[in-house]
Amino acid sequence: MRVAMIGTGYVGLVSGTCFADFGHVVTCIDKDAGKIDALNTGKIPIFEPGLQDLVAKNVAEERLFFTTKTEEAVRDADAVFIAVGTPTRRGDGHADLSYVYAAAEEIAGLIDGFTVIVTKSTVPVGTGDEVEAIIRRTNPDAKFAVVSNPEFLREGAAINDFKRPDRVVVGTDSEEAVGVMKELYRPLYLNETPIIVTKRRTSELIKYAANAFLAVKITFINEIADLCEKVGANVQEVSRGIGLDNRIGSKFLHAGPGYGGSCFPKDTLALSRIAADAHCDLKIVDSVIEVNAARKKKMADKVIDFMGGDVSGKTVALLGLAFKPNTDDMREAPSIDIVEKLQAAGAKIRAYDPASMEEAGHVMSNVLFCDGPYHAIENADVVVIVTEWDQFRALDLERVKSLLNAPKVVDLRNIYTQDYMTAHGFEYTSVGRSY
Repeated sequence: MRVAMIGTGYVGLVSGTCFADFGHVVTCIDKDAGKIDALNTGKIPIFEPGLQDLVAKNVAEERLFFTTKTEEAVRDADAVFIAVGTPTRRGDGHADLSYVYAAAEEIAGLIDGFTVIVTKSTVPVGTGDEVEAIIRRTNPDAKFAVVSNPEFLREGAAINDFKRPDRVVVGTDSEEAVGVMKELYRPLYLNETPIIVTKRRTSELIKYAANAFLAVKITFINEIADLCEKVGANVQEVSRGIGLDNRIGSKFLHAGPGYGGSCFPKDTLALSRIAADAHCDLKIVDSVIEVNAARKKKMADKVIDFMGGDVSGKTVALLGLAFKPNTDDMREAPSIDIVEKLQAAGAKIRAYDPASMEEAGHVMSNVLFCDGPYHAIENADVVVIVTEWDQFRALDLERVKSLLNAPKVVDLRNIYTQDYMTAHGFEYTSVGRSY
């Protein structure tokens, strides 16, 4: 099949590349000529394990193309995916749909023959209705169907998530469109991947509900971690004890500095606004948003308390800046709030992250970005582990101790244990563990 992918951001680039690897002919389109030029020379604008090789393979096999020109790709396409950004709108927290609607208007005048228009971007309930109205208004004679097909990709594991998903959600009333979507995803039949066909509005809500539920799990275990510290319990053992219950499950029960990234903060806020517009209170989701925002700042307080209540003039070494490992994504990363509050308290910051320091430079100031973990630790007064990159899990602790002004470690990801660090001569604290 022939696919046009509007947008070469994270979702568009990964989805387009994987569709090409399924055997379809995919043209990825973006208004940013610099980005397209870079992609055509093999440069990938995001950090995602395995993506560069997969792009190169499918470009070489002439199934994957990049262009700024929309006309030919859309005219020849069986399916046109809208995968543009839907950032939080300034001032009110709603999703900004201007890029989605602009794409719909452009597509409308170009489609030729029956075409499936797919919203891959995360969009509020009812967006598909408006996309359909825009296309009908712009091109009354067009033959098309608008489908909701939300993505469920985890940064750092996106290729595997696309090729081996838990489910594929398709929202449409059109049987013809269902047939096109099933053909696009036909390679997944080998893995017996469930394809859930729903009404379009239901599909749009599934995405928001899924992300909000995961955000609830993260926030719940973070609050339990606080309780563990007060009563002398261990949050990791609590997580295991409840996670083995199949009704609960073990995923997203890892205590830490709060969630970040491009999805959970934006989508929980958008869902709250959708509910408010519908005069329906989502008090749990609203609480999660509030608690998570406070959580990030609270981690800076944890460092300050560990340092005796004063970090003025102290040097803090941060290991990890991205919101999670295996990505360079700094959007809503807890490290941003942690750095800001530590600097406000008078601390000097040295930092190292394997992938995100360039991005971090756009959202942090007066931070010394270092060449490696040991460079960051050199002459620091405390080490703070913020992101659980694998290379931080087996640090040479004797070397770490020799480089520090004092052997102090704050582990916000619980990748070491109290006994292990004490045995190596460190003052150590973590999250939700009193032993």
